[in-house]
Amino acid sequence: MNDEVILYTNPQSRGRTTRWMLEEVNAPYRTEILEYGGSIKSPAYLKINPMGKVPAIVHRDQVVTEAAAICAYLAEAFPQAGLAPLPEERASYYRWLIFAAGPLEAAITDFKVFGVEPDAQKQMMVGYGSYAAVLDNLSNWFMGHTYVTGERFTAADVYLGSQLNWGLEFGTIEKRIEFVDYAQRVTARDAYRRATEKDDALEATA
Repeated sequence: MNDEVILYTNPQSRGRTTRWMLEEVNAPYRTEILEYGGSIKSPAYLKINPMGKVPAIVHRDQVVTEAAAICAYLAEAFPQAGLAPLPEERASYYRWLIFAAGPLEAAITDFKVFGVEPDAQKQMMVGYGSYAAVLDNLSNWFMGHTYVTGERFTAADVYLGSQLNWGLEFGTIEKRIEFVDYAQRVTARDAYRRATEKDDALEATA
């Protein structure tokens, strides 16, 4: 069976997270670069991802979209990389993977991008409560844990690490010492460096 992964991406997108994950699992893959305002909305690509968003992957004739889902999928599809959770790690692995994809991203988007902070009543209605609550919850975890599941790096750290590193770089996440130290740990990995070099080279020629 052909194990090649097709990565649909743009170097200025969440596709950087997926490339990092592909490098971590050492998967054979090829890259299809999509252009904003052009091929990303083409009929051919909309058949793959009707949202017209990147990243997306195709592997063994299956389509996976959403960066968090792609990270989890690749960890299981390439188990030899050891990035899927062990049984005793599953609770924290899934908890923080989904927390990063849900409450963390929503809070950042609302508060830092749109300038919206829910009042006390509306905080009861939104999944993240408040931007401050999200950051407090996350920083408290990393006061006692090196990685998402404890002392071992997993696919959840690729996704959450990407979110935090991006937020620290662009000022959408407070530079708390727990976040800065964690981001430095995960971005020191060889796979992160390889992926970043490839996307930076593509961005420079765009």
